[in-house]
Amino acid sequence: MKPNRRPFPVVLILFVGSGGAALIYEIVWFQLLELVIGSTAVSLAVLLGTFMGGMCLGSLLLPRLVSLRRHPLRVYALFELAIGAFGLLVLFAMPVVVRFYASLAGPGFGGILLRALVAAVCLLAPTTLMGATLPAVSRWLEATPEGVARMGFLYGSNTAGAVLGCLLAGFYLLRVHDMTAATFAAVALNLVVTGIALFLAARTLHRPAEKQAEDSRHGPKMKPWPVYLAIALSGCSALGAEVIWTRLLSLLLGATVYTFSIILTVFLAGLAAGSAAGAYTARRTASPLAALGYCQLFLGAAIAWTAFIITKSLPFWPVNPQLVTNPWFGFQLDLLRTIWAVLPPTLFWGASFPLALAAAAPGGKEPGRFVGHVYAANTVGAIVGSIGFSLVLVPWIGTRASQMILIALAFVAAAVALASALRPFFRPSKSALPEPGLRGVTIVAAGLVAALLFSIPKTPWELIAYGRDVPRKVGEATPLFVGEGTNSSVAVTQLAEGIRNFHVSGKVEASSDPQDMRLERMLGHIPALVHPAPKSVLVVGCGAGVTAGAFLVHPTVERVVICEIEPLIPKVVARYFGSENYDVVEDPRVRIVIDDARHYILTTDERFDIITSDPIHPWVKGSATLYTREYFEMCRRRLNPGGVITQWVPLYDSSEDVVRSEVATFFDVFPGGTIWSNDLMGMGYDVVLLGRDGPTRIDVDALDGRLRNSDHAVVALSLQEVNLGTAVALLSTYAGRDAELKPWLAKAERNRDRNLRLQFIAGLALNAGHSGITYEHMLSYRAFPEDLFIVTDPLRGELRKALGFSD
Repeated sequence: MKPNRRPFPVVLILFVGSGGAALIYEIVWFQLLELVIGSTAVSLAVLLGTFMGGMCLGSLLLPRLVSLRRHPLRVYALFELAIGAFGLLVLFAMPVVVRFYASLAGPGFGGILLRALVAAVCLLAPTTLMGATLPAVSRWLEATPEGVARMGFLYGSNTAGAVLGCLLAGFYLLRVHDMTAATFAAVALNLVVTGIALFLAARTLHRPAEKQAEDSRHGPKMKPWPVYLAIALSGCSALGAEVIWTRLLSLLLGATVYTFSIILTVFLAGLAAGSAAGAYTARRTASPLAALGYCQLFLGAAIAWTAFIITKSLPFWPVNPQLVTNPWFGFQLDLLRTIWAVLPPTLFWGASFPLALAAAAPGGKEPGRFVGHVYAANTVGAIVGSIGFSLVLVPWIGTRASQMILIALAFVAAAVALASALRPFFRPSKSALPEPGLRGVTIVAAGLVAALLFSIPKTPWELIAYGRDVPRKVGEATPLFVGEGTNSSVAVTQLAEGIRNFHVSGKVEASSDPQDMRLERMLGHIPALVHPAPKSVLVVGCGAGVTAGAFLVHPTVERVVICEIEPLIPKVVARYFGSENYDVVEDPRVRIVIDDARHYILTTDERFDIITSDPIHPWVKGSATLYTREYFEMCRRRLNPGGVITQWVPLYDSSEDVVRSEVATFFDVFPGGTIWSNDLMGMGYDVVLLGRDGPTRIDVDALDGRLRNSDHAVVALSLQEVNLGTAVALLSTYAGRDAELKPWLAKAERNRDRNLRLQFIAGLALNAGHSGITYEHMLSYRAFPEDLFIVTDPLRGELRKALGFSD
């Protein structure tokens, strides 16, 4: 056996396995830590920066800390084993992390530093090991064109493994099992990789360290900064584009957990395929640096292609997603659209890395060192791109101008690489490269890329407002406001009949339509009237501000805290609904907190008489954390004695299994809970779940008296505006309770922090349209609750009649 040659295909397979495990860990760790430090853009930037920072650190430290005498495959095996151990440690230590963080967390810059500390403690060690694996195995290869090409193939196979890990985690492990099972699967991959790598290490030779050092002394000196700068700019544009295009495509396809998996899969698959092509090219080109420059030029054109397809083409395809009742057929269509839009530029980003390796290889450096430097430069650029575009550029200048910057970055990277190729830094001679027409082609290509900067179309407001329903909604409304915020894109539109809609995540989230106004008022008035004298209220999700405003008209309410994740919503959107929300954002009793609601409830010490939660739909990725048993338990701990909580549950864009999961999980924490229906012509629309810290009894006569008193005149008027102006009318929305619905809920899946089951089953049911069937089955268990309503005649007879029960 020739040393280091025959086992190379096996090592490629090992890198597929380690890439798959790494991607599974990334998905699991991000979900676990988002439950702790929140899911705001700042928190996600902290997580991503820490994850990629650790990989950068590992690529730089490996050559400095690990001796050349150690067999590279044995080092790689030990790293994989340690990664698996850290994977288990992070999983089982998370409850301790939660308690530690909750005891110290606070607002402001100190709170951000604490989030960074928690992320570093959990992620820095394993990600440093992940970043060191490629430089470690690169030492097993020679710094020859053939060897450098193989290093590029290693990078590509690792990325291909990430594709498999993304699909495995997103569509099976987390959908069918939970984060524990996914972690165990990743650990199993680490163990298999470790075992095979140790087996190979025992049967392959490793060149003595002295021989590599001798090669290093005889190599020519080089100044590789153009390579590092070009690949850093490439990494910056790649992660910036991923931020922008994931945001836009999630609007177009529906922001389900499956959509994010599809987008990431296509992105990684393009990188893997491009890496293979780049490695093949690097072995055959006379000037890898020039090839890197041309690759970046073509990348600029490909970015323009994607920007055009996402903003001017795909949104207006004649596709009606609601006609696709089988979600797996819908996934095929989403995959096709994502490939059509995103694949071209990812091929060039993928090809850039092996070309950069080949350009940096001359000069005699030992492979682990120059591979680590190129990898670190690329990763630093990626960190800057992900944080800069998500936190600064998109909220500041929008997605259109941000995509112009992507093209500019590609052009600058091309200019750096091509200028260095024309005036070779790596050679003693200053003669130009013997490639005919290089200068002329470069000038023409640069002009074309510069022209592309101004060809990027504006992001259509219809995409931000209607998302996947754009083809059915074009021409339906007039935009009043469109904004791309830090965490989400929002819009306010007005229909011809004067109805105003608030849009977020590509869907209508609140409006002045009577049906929506009824629900928004119910979420405020029902708990405020069930509670004898509420003083403090927490509203989860500002929306149009109507629910929060409903509390202000109750005479005993002294303080309302609104927790909203997107700053644009209370700052701008709520003002468009001032007449409906009683100018809630201007009221001195109101405090607006910009934070992830779950994070705020975890870290605040304040208690409330009422918590009302109106989060975004459960099929939107990340929103399932506001429907888990652990979230409801946190809410219960933040209630004063006798406190009341209400939770919105949509019946539309959902299935019966999804609704049963939401209701059963809520009732597990609030036994004796009740359901109140915002019905749409008897077909069901959405409901309000009500729970209490203690037994719920409603004195109907006393409630009727409160609504007739002068101090509740504005409350009664607010309810009259949505046809619920009397106690009987309001209580006629009763749709069932815990004790009656036990048979219906017996087999419901509980949504827990460790499985987030709801986001997976809700994502599959997005086009189900089962609201009527769900509502009918729910009502079939309803009986008149004699022990819930304390009522005397004649109100008792009126209430029974309103609920459809005969005397």
